[in-house]
Amino acid sequence: MLRTARFASFALVLSVTCTTGYAQNKVPKDHSVTDTKKNNDEPIAKSAIHNPVLWHDPGDIASKDLYYGQGGSDTLPKPPFIFLDEDKGGTSPKLDLRDANGKKWHIKVSEESQPEVVASRLLWAVGFYANDDYCIAEAQVNGMKMSRGNSDVKRGHLINARFSHKPEHQKKIATWEWGDNPFKGTREFNGLRVMMAVINNWDLKDVNNSVYYDKDTNKQIFLVNDIGATFGTNGVSWTKSRSKGNLESFKDSKFIQKLSETEVSFATPHAPTGMTILTLGATAKSYAMRNGLDWIGNNIPRADARWMGSLLGQLTHQQLMDAFRAGNFPPDVAVQYVMLIENRIHELKDL
Repeated sequence: MLRTARFASFALVLSVTCTTGYAQNKVPKDHSVTDTKKNNDEPIAKSAIHNPVLWHDPGDIASKDLYYGQGGSDTLPKPPFIFLDEDKGGTSPKLDLRDANGKKWHIKVSEESQPEVVASRLLWAVGFYANDDYCIAEAQVNGMKMSRGNSDVKRGHLINARFSHKPEHQKKIATWEWGDNPFKGTREFNGLRVMMAVINNWDLKDVNNSVYYDKDTNKQIFLVNDIGATFGTNGVSWTKSRSKGNLESFKDSKFIQKLSETEVSFATPHAPTGMTILTLGATAKSYAMRNGLDWIGNNIPRADARWMGSLLGQLTHQQLMDAFRAGNFPPDVAVQYVMLIENRIHELKDL
């Protein structure tokens, strides 16, 4: 009887999630992009795409500063910090503040803060677009008014917070879809898929991708905007602390899953199963949003993966250490992470 009940529950979960997943994929394609928050979080219409860019020549990779990143030391957040508003989207405590230079920053305080900074450094280093991200070890925010977060956060005391900033001449206009975008099938798009596997980014929901309009260049910048679910497991796990920025999980994770003469498949993103909901307590919505995304890591031309390995291979050991130092990882943890990343780079170069 118990077995029958469990099977019935499992079937019900699958029914709910499959229906939810179908509905999610039926987003209208013919809407216009406006400045409203709602539409900014919807996929860009094909008719609205003009001058799209996903990647640019990174130039001399070995000379890049992976500690300060693309923003450099001059753009570091400068205290005192003044609270502006709480962002209640997602599950992590987030807020906007203004620093002493009058610059507005978007703050995240969660397990994603540290790995997100490292991920942004690596993506930027090989030519993909990323935000100006910094991990600030400790910061005090004046006038804090938060409904979420622990007692420290509510008092305005932030530990290992991710400060993110985009240039004033760039504005988010939409999101973009992995399965339907102007770059699909290109070496650069496949390279981005490889990078998601290198950093174990398993949370590849379309809503985590952004399109920014750069008024200085008249280009639409396509980037993976939310990259905090990295450097942990291959897929969603039963605890956030295990799946994001967890060295032991990263050690135990797989990298290359399968090889053919012409293609390579990676273990990230690992597809969730119906049992994920029953055993780990994941919601039907969470399951549906990530179900069917494992193709992103599968069947990538070996030549394109090898190309990405050749770019990553130009980074020195010290640059990789600097990237993890930027994420405020302890030196002993950073050393082990770098060794694992270097091993993955070698595997790509040998394809």
